[in-house]
Amino acid sequence: MASVAIVTDSTADIPLEMRSALGISMVPLKVLFGEESYLDNITLQPFEFYEKLPKFAGMPTTSQPSPADYLAVFERLVAEGKSVVSIHLSAAMSGTYQSATIAKSMLDDGTDVTVIDSKSASFGYGQLVVTAAEMARDGASPEAIVAEVQRLRNELRLYFVVDTLEYLQKGGRIGKASAVLGALLNIKPILSIDKEGVVFPFDKARGQKRAFARIVEVLSSDIGNRPVNFTIATTPGHTEGAAELTDMLKRALDVRDFKETDIGPVIGAHAGPGTIGLFVFPMESV
Repeated sequence: MASVAIVTDSTADIPLEMRSALGISMVPLKVLFGEESYLDNITLQPFEFYEKLPKFAGMPTTSQPSPADYLAVFERLVAEGKSVVSIHLSAAMSGTYQSATIAKSMLDDGTDVTVIDSKSASFGYGQLVVTAAEMARDGASPEAIVAEVQRLRNELRLYFVVDTLEYLQKGGRIGKASAVLGALLNIKPILSIDKEGVVFPFDKARGQKRAFARIVEVLSSDIGNRPVNFTIATTPGHTEGAAELTDMLKRALDVRDFKETDIGPVIGAHAGPGTIGLFVFPMESV
Protein backbone atom coordinates (compact mmCIF):
# COMPACT_ATOMS: atom_id res chain seq x y z
CA MET A 1 0.00 0.00 0.00
CA ALA A 2 1.29 3.44 -0.95
CA SER A 3 2.67 5.51 1.94
CA VAL A 4 1.85 8.80 0.17
CA ALA A 5 -1.76 9.91 -0.37
CA ILE A 6 -2.69 12.35 -3.14
CA VAL A 7 -5.43 14.95 -2.60
CA THR A 8 -6.92 17.37 -5.11
CA ASP A 9 -10.09 19.33 -5.77
CA SER A 10 -12.85 18.81 -8.30
CA THR A 11 -11.63 21.37 -10.84
CA ALA A 12 -8.81 18.99 -11.85
CA ASP A 13 -11.49 17.33 -14.02
CA ILE A 14 -10.11 13.82 -13.44
CA PRO A 15 -12.64 11.13 -14.45
CA LEU A 16 -14.11 9.18 -11.54
CA GLU A 17 -12.78 5.84 -12.74
CA MET A 18 -9.26 7.27 -12.89
CA ARG A 19 -9.52 8.80 -9.42
CA SER A 20 -10.85 5.53 -8.02
CA ALA A 21 -8.20 3.37 -9.67
CA LEU A 22 -5.39 5.56 -8.31
CA GLY A 23 -6.89 6.24 -4.88
CA ILE A 24 -6.99 10.02 -5.34
CA SER A 25 -8.96 11.90 -2.67
CA MET A 26 -11.04 14.72 -4.19
CA VAL A 27 -12.55 17.66 -2.29
CA PRO A 28 -15.39 19.24 -4.30
CA LEU A 29 -16.12 22.88 -4.97
CA LYS A 30 -19.77 23.95 -5.02
CA VAL A 31 -21.90 25.03 -7.97
CA LEU A 32 -24.96 27.17 -7.33
CA PHE A 33 -27.94 27.64 -9.61
CA GLY A 34 -29.65 30.39 -7.65
CA GLU A 35 -30.59 28.84 -4.29
CA GLU A 36 -29.80 25.30 -5.45
CA SER A 37 -26.35 24.15 -4.31
CA TYR A 38 -24.49 21.15 -5.72
CA LEU A 39 -21.17 19.45 -5.06
CA ASP A 40 -19.07 19.57 -8.20
CA ASN A 41 -18.61 16.09 -9.71
CA ILE A 42 -20.47 14.47 -6.81
CA THR A 43 -24.10 15.59 -6.73
CA LEU A 44 -23.74 17.37 -10.08
CA GLN A 45 -21.99 15.54 -12.91
CA PRO A 46 -20.71 17.35 -16.02
CA PHE A 47 -23.48 16.10 -18.33
CA GLU A 48 -26.12 17.18 -15.79
CA PHE A 49 -24.57 20.64 -15.48
CA TYR A 50 -24.60 21.28 -19.23
CA GLU A 51 -28.19 20.07 -19.46
CA LYS A 52 -29.25 22.53 -16.73
CA LEU A 53 -27.22 25.47 -18.05
CA PRO A 54 -29.47 26.63 -20.94
CA LYS A 55 -32.59 26.25 -18.78
CA PHE A 56 -31.30 28.62 -16.10
CA ALA A 57 -32.06 32.30 -16.61
CA GLY A 58 -29.15 33.59 -14.57
CA MET A 59 -25.47 32.79 -14.27
CA PRO A 60 -24.42 29.82 -12.12
CA THR A 61 -21.86 30.69 -9.46
CA THR A 62 -19.19 28.66 -7.74
CA SER A 63 -17.61 28.56 -4.30
CA GLN A 64 -14.47 27.01 -2.87
CA PRO A 65 -14.25 24.28 -0.23
CA SER A 66 -13.74 25.45 3.34
CA PRO A 67 -10.58 24.75 5.36
CA ALA A 68 -12.69 22.35 7.43
CA ASP A 69 -13.42 20.32 4.29
CA TYR A 70 -9.71 19.82 3.71
CA LEU A 71 -8.90 19.34 7.37
CA ALA A 72 -11.24 16.36 7.57
CA VAL A 73 -9.52 14.70 4.60
CA PHE A 74 -6.00 15.47 5.83
CA GLU A 75 -6.74 14.18 9.33
CA ARG A 76 -8.20 10.93 7.98
CA LEU A 77 -5.20 10.26 5.75
CA VAL A 78 -2.64 11.20 8.42
CA ALA A 79 -4.42 8.89 10.89
CA GLU A 80 -3.89 6.11 8.34
CA GLY A 81 -0.16 6.79 8.53
CA LYS A 82 0.11 8.56 5.18
CA SER A 83 2.18 11.46 4.03
CA VAL A 84 -0.02 13.80 1.97
CA VAL A 85 0.64 15.72 -1.24
CA SER A 86 -2.29 18.03 -2.01
CA ILE A 87 -2.43 19.69 -5.47
CA HIS A 88 -4.93 22.43 -6.30
CA LEU A 89 -6.44 24.91 -8.74
CA SER A 90 -4.37 28.04 -9.35
CA ALA A 91 -4.42 30.38 -6.36
CA ALA A 92 -4.82 33.25 -8.83
CA MET A 93 -8.25 31.90 -9.81
CA SER A 94 -9.70 30.67 -6.54
CA GLY A 95 -9.26 30.55 -2.78
CA THR A 96 -9.23 26.74 -2.96
CA TYR A 97 -5.45 26.52 -2.51
CA GLN A 98 -5.66 28.94 0.42
CA SER A 99 -8.32 26.77 2.10
CA ALA A 100 -6.04 23.75 1.82
CA THR A 101 -3.11 25.76 3.18
CA ILE A 102 -5.15 26.94 6.17
CA ALA A 103 -6.21 23.35 6.82
CA LYS A 104 -2.56 22.27 6.86
CA SER A 105 -1.78 24.99 9.44
CA MET A 106 -4.44 23.52 11.73
CA LEU A 107 -2.65 20.16 11.90
CA ASP A 108 -0.12 19.22 14.55
CA ASP A 109 3.45 20.41 13.99
CA GLY A 110 5.51 17.91 12.05
CA THR A 111 2.55 16.44 10.16
CA ASP A 112 3.76 15.51 6.68
CA VAL A 113 1.38 17.43 4.40
CA THR A 114 2.55 19.36 1.35
CA VAL A 115 0.13 21.74 -0.42
CA ILE A 116 0.95 22.74 -4.00
CA ASP A 117 -0.44 25.59 -6.08
CA SER A 118 -0.69 24.03 -9.54
CA LYS A 119 -0.86 27.46 -11.19
CA SER A 120 -3.16 25.77 -13.67
CA ALA A 121 -6.75 24.61 -14.17
CA SER A 122 -8.79 21.63 -15.33
CA PHE A 123 -6.75 18.68 -16.60
CA GLY A 124 -3.80 21.02 -16.96
CA TYR A 125 -3.17 20.07 -13.34
CA GLY A 126 -5.31 16.95 -13.42
CA GLN A 127 -2.39 15.32 -15.24
CA LEU A 128 -0.05 16.50 -12.47
CA VAL A 129 -2.34 14.83 -9.93
CA VAL A 130 -2.55 11.60 -11.95
CA THR A 131 1.23 11.45 -12.31
CA ALA A 132 1.65 12.08 -8.57
CA ALA A 133 -0.80 9.27 -7.79
CA GLU A 134 0.98 6.86 -10.15
CA MET A 135 4.30 7.68 -8.47
CA ALA A 136 2.75 7.21 -5.02
CA ARG A 137 1.36 3.84 -6.10
CA ASP A 138 4.85 2.83 -7.22
CA GLY A 139 6.42 3.77 -3.89
CA ALA A 140 7.93 7.20 -4.62
CA SER A 141 8.74 9.53 -1.74
CA PRO A 142 6.85 12.78 -1.12
CA GLU A 143 9.95 14.72 -2.13
CA ALA A 144 10.27 12.91 -5.46
CA ILE A 145 6.57 13.41 -6.19
CA VAL A 146 6.71 17.14 -5.42
CA ALA A 147 9.79 17.57 -7.62
CA GLU A 148 8.13 15.80 -10.57
CA VAL A 149 4.92 17.80 -10.17
CA GLN A 150 6.90 21.03 -10.25
CA ARG A 151 8.82 19.88 -13.34
CA LEU A 152 5.64 18.93 -15.19
CA ARG A 153 3.97 22.19 -14.16
CA ASN A 154 6.75 24.10 -15.92
CA GLU A 155 6.48 21.94 -19.07
CA LEU A 156 2.72 22.26 -19.56
CA ARG A 157 1.30 24.01 -22.62
CA LEU A 158 -2.37 24.84 -22.09
CA TYR A 159 -5.03 26.43 -24.30
CA PHE A 160 -8.79 26.91 -24.10
CA VAL A 161 -10.77 27.70 -27.24
CA VAL A 162 -13.99 29.38 -26.12
CA ASP A 163 -17.04 28.77 -28.29
CA THR A 164 -19.36 31.48 -26.97
CA LEU A 165 -18.43 34.90 -25.59
CA GLU A 166 -21.56 35.02 -23.41
CA TYR A 167 -19.94 33.57 -20.29
CA LEU A 168 -16.77 35.64 -20.54
CA GLN A 169 -18.99 38.72 -20.82
CA LYS A 170 -21.23 37.72 -17.91
CA GLY A 171 -18.17 36.94 -15.83
CA GLY A 172 -16.75 40.40 -16.51
CA ARG A 173 -13.74 39.30 -18.57
CA ILE A 174 -14.91 41.18 -21.69
CA GLY A 175 -17.37 44.01 -22.29
CA LYS A 176 -20.84 43.58 -23.73
CA ALA A 177 -19.98 45.43 -26.94
CA SER A 178 -16.97 43.19 -27.52
CA ALA A 179 -19.12 40.12 -26.92
CA VAL A 180 -21.76 41.24 -29.42
CA LEU A 181 -19.19 42.16 -32.09
CA GLY A 182 -17.26 38.96 -31.48
CA ALA A 183 -20.37 36.86 -31.88
CA LEU A 184 -21.23 38.59 -35.17
CA LEU A 185 -17.72 37.96 -36.52
CA ASN A 186 -17.57 34.37 -35.17
CA ILE A 187 -14.54 35.26 -33.06
CA LYS A 188 -13.14 32.37 -31.01
CA PRO A 189 -10.88 33.54 -28.16
CA ILE A 190 -7.87 31.39 -27.32
CA LEU A 191 -7.12 31.61 -23.61
CA SER A 192 -4.05 30.37 -21.79
CA ILE A 193 -2.57 30.55 -18.29
CA ASP A 194 0.73 32.23 -17.50
CA LYS A 195 3.48 31.00 -15.19
CA GLU A 196 1.79 32.70 -12.22
CA GLY A 197 -1.47 30.87 -12.85
CA VAL A 198 -3.36 33.84 -14.31
CA VAL A 199 -5.72 33.43 -17.28
CA PHE A 200 -4.85 35.68 -20.21
CA PRO A 201 -6.07 36.11 -23.80
CA PHE A 202 -3.40 34.34 -25.87
CA ASP A 203 -4.95 35.07 -29.26
CA LYS A 204 -8.21 35.00 -31.19
CA ALA A 205 -9.35 33.71 -34.55
CA ARG A 206 -12.38 33.83 -36.81
CA GLY A 207 -13.84 30.37 -36.47
CA GLN A 208 -12.86 27.28 -34.54
CA LYS A 209 -10.76 25.75 -37.35
CA ARG A 210 -8.52 28.82 -37.55
CA ALA A 211 -8.17 28.85 -33.78
CA PHE A 212 -7.03 25.21 -33.87
CA ALA A 213 -4.59 25.96 -36.69
CA ARG A 214 -3.07 28.81 -34.68
CA ILE A 215 -2.55 26.57 -31.64
CA VAL A 216 -0.96 23.81 -33.71
CA GLU A 217 1.32 26.36 -35.38
CA VAL A 218 2.53 27.66 -32.01
CA LEU A 219 3.04 24.18 -30.58
CA SER A 220 4.94 22.98 -33.64
CA SER A 221 7.32 25.92 -33.36
CA ASP A 222 7.67 25.64 -29.60
CA ILE A 223 8.02 21.88 -29.15
CA GLY A 224 9.64 20.85 -32.43
CA ASN A 225 10.50 17.14 -32.58
CA ARG A 226 10.04 16.40 -28.88
CA PRO A 227 7.49 13.63 -28.25
CA VAL A 228 4.37 14.73 -26.40
CA ASN A 229 1.38 13.48 -24.48
CA PHE A 230 -1.80 15.51 -24.62
CA THR A 231 -5.35 15.59 -23.31
CA ILE A 232 -8.38 17.19 -24.90
CA ALA A 233 -11.21 18.25 -22.61
CA THR A 234 -14.69 19.02 -23.94
CA THR A 235 -18.07 19.99 -22.51
CA PRO A 236 -20.55 17.06 -22.69
CA GLY A 237 -23.03 17.53 -25.49
CA HIS A 238 -20.76 20.08 -27.21
CA THR A 239 -17.82 18.08 -28.51
CA GLU A 240 -17.71 19.44 -32.06
CA GLY A 241 -14.14 19.95 -33.22
CA ALA A 242 -12.40 17.70 -30.70
CA ALA A 243 -11.73 14.93 -33.23
CA GLU A 244 -10.49 17.48 -35.77
CA LEU A 245 -8.07 19.04 -33.27
CA THR A 246 -6.84 15.59 -32.23
CA ASP A 247 -6.13 14.71 -35.85
CA MET A 248 -4.31 18.00 -36.47
CA LEU A 249 -2.09 17.44 -33.44
CA LYS A 250 -1.27 13.86 -34.42
CA ARG A 251 -0.21 15.02 -37.88
CA ALA A 252 1.89 17.93 -36.62
CA LEU A 253 3.52 16.50 -33.48
CA ASP A 254 5.19 13.30 -32.31
CA VAL A 255 2.26 12.16 -30.17
CA ARG A 256 2.93 9.18 -27.90
CA ASP A 257 -0.32 9.18 -25.94
CA PHE A 258 -3.51 11.16 -25.62
CA LYS A 259 -6.52 11.22 -23.33
CA GLU A 260 -10.00 12.71 -23.35
CA THR A 261 -11.92 14.11 -20.41
CA ASP A 262 -14.83 16.42 -19.60
CA ILE A 263 -14.62 20.05 -18.56
CA GLY A 264 -16.48 19.95 -15.28
CA PRO A 265 -19.19 22.24 -13.90
CA VAL A 266 -16.93 24.77 -12.14
CA ILE A 267 -14.70 25.48 -15.13
CA GLY A 268 -17.73 25.29 -17.43
CA ALA A 269 -19.59 27.90 -15.39
CA HIS A 270 -16.89 30.43 -16.30
CA ALA A 271 -15.96 29.32 -19.83
CA GLY A 272 -19.35 28.18 -21.12
CA PRO A 273 -20.52 25.23 -23.24
CA GLY A 274 -18.57 24.31 -26.34
CA THR A 275 -15.21 25.23 -24.81
CA ILE A 276 -12.35 22.90 -25.75
CA GLY A 277 -9.32 22.59 -23.50
CA LEU A 278 -5.95 21.32 -24.72
CA PHE A 279 -3.21 20.26 -22.31
CA VAL A 280 0.13 19.28 -23.86
CA PHE A 281 3.07 17.80 -21.96
CA PRO A 282 6.37 17.41 -23.83
CA MET A 283 8.22 14.27 -22.75
CA GLU A 284 11.77 14.33 -21.38
CA SER A 285 13.22 12.12 -24.10
CA VAL A 286 12.35 9.77 -26.93
